[in-house]
Amino acid sequence: MKAIDVELDPSDGGFDSTRLKRLGTHLRRYVDDGHLPGTNVLVSRGGKVVYHDVYGHRDVERSLPVENDTLYRIYSMTKPITSIALMQLYEKGLLQLKDPISKWIPAFADTQVFVDGDAANPVTREPAREICVHDLLTHTSGLTYHFHMANTVDEMYRRAGFDWTKSPGDLETQCDVVASLPLLFDPGTEWNYSYSTDVVGRIVELVAGVDLDRYFREHIFEPLDMVDTGFCVADSERDRFASCYYPKGKELKATLLDDAQKSRYLREPTALSGGGGLVSTLGDYHQFTQALLNGGELNGHRIIGRKTLEFMTTNHLPEGADLTEYGRPLFSETAYDGVGFGLGFSVVIDPAKAKVLSQKGEYAWGGAASTAFWVDPVEDLTVIFLTQLLPSSTHPIRPEMKSLVYQALV
Repeated sequence: MKAIDVELDPSDGGFDSTRLKRLGTHLRRYVDDGHLPGTNVLVSRGGKVVYHDVYGHRDVERSLPVENDTLYRIYSMTKPITSIALMQLYEKGLLQLKDPISKWIPAFADTQVFVDGDAANPVTREPAREICVHDLLTHTSGLTYHFHMANTVDEMYRRAGFDWTKSPGDLETQCDVVASLPLLFDPGTEWNYSYSTDVVGRIVELVAGVDLDRYFREHIFEPLDMVDTGFCVADSERDRFASCYYPKGKELKATLLDDAQKSRYLREPTALSGGGGLVSTLGDYHQFTQALLNGGELNGHRIIGRKTLEFMTTNHLPEGADLTEYGRPLFSETAYDGVGFGLGFSVVIDPAKAKVLSQKGEYAWGGAASTAFWVDPVEDLTVIFLTQLLPSSTHPIRPEMKSLVYQALV
C-alpha cells in the first residue's frame, strides 16, 4: 500500500490554499446529498502532493469509510496503462503503428463494414483497408461498444454476448468474436469509443508472449511500485474493496449496484480486459500519473521514453480535428468540443472551444464509475479523483473539478 501524505503546503506549490479547499468542499456535497457514496481526490504539483481529501464511504451498507488504501474499479482508466504497454513493445521494434492487426489476429483480415439491414441480417462490404495498430490506439478502428445503444452494430455486439458483466469467452475468443462483427465505418475515417483497447491488450499478449496481467506486473506495476493494482481483488484484501453504486430515480440517489463482498472482482476474470478490467488505489494510480508527469520515469525506473510519451499525448486526429469534428456524439470518458485524441489519452487542444477552464496540452482519461485523472505538463500538475458511481455521465464532476483546481492557481 502506498501512503498518501500531503508533501507540500499548497501555498508553496503555487496554489491559494483557501481557494483549493473549494475542491473538497464541492465534492463532499455530492456525498452529503446522497449522490455519491464517497470521494477520494488528490492534487500534485511539481511531483509533490499538495492536496488530498477523503470523504464518505467505500461501503455505505456496512458503514465502512473511504480510506487511503481503498480499492476501486478503475474501468477505462485501464486504457492508458494498456496503451503504454503496447508502446513499450513499439519502442523495442517489435511492431509498427501502421501494421495491420491481422498480423497477430488473423480473423481481422476478413472483417467487413456495416452498410444496411438489421442485426440478424446485416448488409456489409469490404473495408477500404484493414485495421492497423494506430487505429486501435486512437479509437478510429470502426469497432464499437455494446452499451452505446445507438446503432445496429452495437446491437450485434450485445447479441454476440457482450454486456457489463460478461464477454464471450477469454480474451482470445473475445477478439475473434469482435473480428466477426462488422465495423461501423472504414478504419481511420472517424472516432468512436470502443473495444479497441481490449484488442490492444491481446496484441500485447501475442507480441510479448505472456498473459496481460503478467506483462503489466513485470513492466509497469513492479517498476512503479504499484502493489495494489490488478485484474481482481485478493481474498486477503476484500475488506478494502469499495462497493459500486448507480443513480436511482429523479433524485439520483446512489444505490447499491455491485456489493464489494459479492462482486465478480473477487474472482479471476475469464478475460483480461485491457480496456477496463483493472482494480487500483489512489496511491498506485498516483505512481502512474507521476511517471507520466516526469516524462515516463519514476524513482529511476523508466516505463516509456520521453519522446514516445510526447508522441502519445499529441492529438492524432487528422488535420488537428477535435472529437466533435471527427467523432460520433456517443458516450465516452471525455468532452468532445476542443478535445482531441492521442494514443490512449484525450488531449485538450482548445480550452476556449471546450468551454472548460483547462490547459492546452493537458491529457487525461476516466472510468465508467466516475473516476478520472489528468496530467498537465505545462502547469506541472496531476489530479486524480476516485469514487464508484456508474455511469460517469451522471454528474458533471470532471469539468467542475477542472475549474476548481485551476481557479486556485496563483
